Amino acid sequence: MNCIGKSSELGSGVVCNGESESVENVVFGGDVRCCIQASPPRGNGSRNTSPMGRVGSRNTSPSRQIVKTKPRGLDEETHATFGKVVHADVQMEDNIWAMLPEDLLHEILARIPPFLIFRLRLVCKRWNSLLQDSSFFKFHSSVPSDGPCVLSFCKSSLIPQCSVYSLPLKAWYRMSFTFLPHWAIWLVGSSGGLVCFSGCEGSVFCILVCNPLTQTWRILPSMHFNQQRQLIMVVDRSDRSFKVIATNDICSDKSLPTEIYDSKEDRWSVHQTMPASNLCSSKMAYCDSRLYLETLSPLGLMMYRLDINSWEHIPARFPRSLLDGYLVAGTQKRLFLVGRIGLYSTLQSIKIWELDHAKILWVEISRMPPKNFRSLLRLSAERFECFGLDNLICFTSYNQGKGLLFDVDKKIWSWIGGSAFQSYNNQACFYEPRFDASIY
Repeated sequence: MNCIGKSSELGSGVVCNGESESVENVVFGGDVRCCIQASPPRGNGSRNTSPMGRVGSRNTSPSRQIVKTKPRGLDEETHATFGKVVHADVQMEDNIWAMLPEDLLHEILARIPPFLIFRLRLVCKRWNSLLQDSSFFKFHSSVPSDGPCVLSFCKSSLIPQCSVYSLPLKAWYRMSFTFLPHWAIWLVGSSGGLVCFSGCEGSVFCILVCNPLTQTWRILPSMHFNQQRQLIMVVDRSDRSFKVIATNDICSDKSLPTEIYDSKEDRWSVHQTMPASNLCSSKMAYCDSRLYLETLSPLGLMMYRLDINSWEHIPARFPRSLLDGYLVAGTQKRLFLVGRIGLYSTLQSIKIWELDHAKILWVEISRMPPKNFRSLLRLSAERFECFGLDNLICFTSYNQGKGLLFDVDKKIWSWIGGSAFQSYNNQACFYEPRFDASIY
């Protein structure tokens, strides 16, 4: 697994692809640290800018040094120290690592981002054996997560190409999907560390579930009505099981029963057929044990409740001048509608609404800044995709090869660097790397 972000010349760490700052990048065994040294004012407030004034001089004042470290979560930690100098060439002796107890070594390595663990296997035989042990994977998963990633999948010339963007590390990593069969060409989605694909092997419609980190995969049993369907996968983290829900296809003129695959029983069960409706999008959203789809006739939403295995119609009218909309599931019961509005290109914009379940009404909560909209979509007819995880929403534009991230809670918009989205048949979703995600 090769990192396709920028690499530092001082070590094997990954340098963030974010905006450059006037700081010094120092790498300590793969950890990127930015050291900012603030000089005290001189005399009348002017600074000594001459080269001779800096050479051979030493600042002995108790200057303030701020060291930023990359944590396991989304937010950065800032540690302030006084009078301490960080040396880039300080290395821990090999015998110290060799004498570390295994439980302490577990604690240290468990905090390494999962994409870098494969590189650490080359350090020595002990680490190679430890990093492949199932007990380490279980321990690694008990440590707070690195945060979500964005997975970009593209299959051209029968060669699957996949890249993963780590939001905490702000770097792209290339992942190998060559272990997948050649027919797995459509990315269904990801949940709880598992990724689901579908495709046709000859004339047979197949569904596959895999764990990209462990490169384990299996084909699910065939459905009772084995035709191409709209699919969504959800993972129950309490018992480490998963379900795959199959509904009608947007392009099909047949009404098929809803089928649900349960990994605990390893079989499909047939349930109520969705009432006759004209679907307006192939995107579905799942939150709070409910599945939602957009419909034009009857206008509103179709909701499937997994607790009672029944379909219901929600008469939530869409906002005026909505050109294209996507349903995005948030945390708990939050359901978002993301869409482009405006009949004329100069007046177009993208808005985000949240469903008020009590009033059955879409309430506007945010609007994409015009500058970001023009950068994401240069043309009025340009296509964009949208997907979410918890309260994060990601926008992608394949023509521009860009990704834009919106945090619903913090109301912050941020760009995803790189060009991994630049393909007409590119598919993307949020992905949480987990070693303990089981395909059974």
